[in-house]
Amino acid sequence: MLKALLFDLDGTLADTDPLHLLAWREALAPWGIGVDEAFYRKRISGRLNPDILQDLLGLDGEAAAQIIEAKEARFRELAQDLKPMPGLLELLEEAQAKGLTWGVVTNAPKANAHHVLKALGLKPPLLVLAEEVGRGKPHPLPYQVALKRLGLLPTEALAFEDSPSGVRSAVGTGITTYGLLTGHGKEALLEAGAMRVLRDFREALALL
Repeated sequence: MLKALLFDLDGTLADTDPLHLLAWREALAPWGIGVDEAFYRKRISGRLNPDILQDLLGLDGEAAAQIIEAKEARFRELAQDLKPMPGLLELLEEAQAKGLTWGVVTNAPKANAHHVLKALGLKPPLLVLAEEVGRGKPHPLPYQVALKRLGLLPTEALAFEDSPSGVRSAVGTGITTYGLLTGHGKEALLEAGAMRVLRDFREALALL
């Protein structure tokens, strides 16, 4: 029996990827790295910031932290007028009417997560931050923590993700997962284990 809906944040609750792409483009330009949509999807989307900096620049520690801090501050400057993904508010209303709970499971830094949720006017009953649980997606730990905090089995939840990394995390926990076509193609999401793909949440109402 379905008891909870679990959502990724960036690219799922709102289409924030274009803003992240711009912020990363500005942050990496001094290093001679150009960031277009294909590069963003392949090397950045769905990954933890420290992993991105280690991979792209071979940096960690304070050097990486300074770049990350500047990039995320720039993202928050850009993310002032966010809109919920089409159908999201209706889906949450329907879930509440059916007695379901919901939560957000994200690799986003804490400051970003709170900024985006506030901008969207959302107050999830559960917020799981990868940076606080010790492992990020694609590792299943963030979703395992979400289920543990809710006291639920994997079969009692549905997950919504927009990246192959996020899909692998949720599917690796045993949660049926749906992919949002905001940043990645259908094949990449299905290959990662998504049950099916959705253009937006207007197609998710029938799942309840």
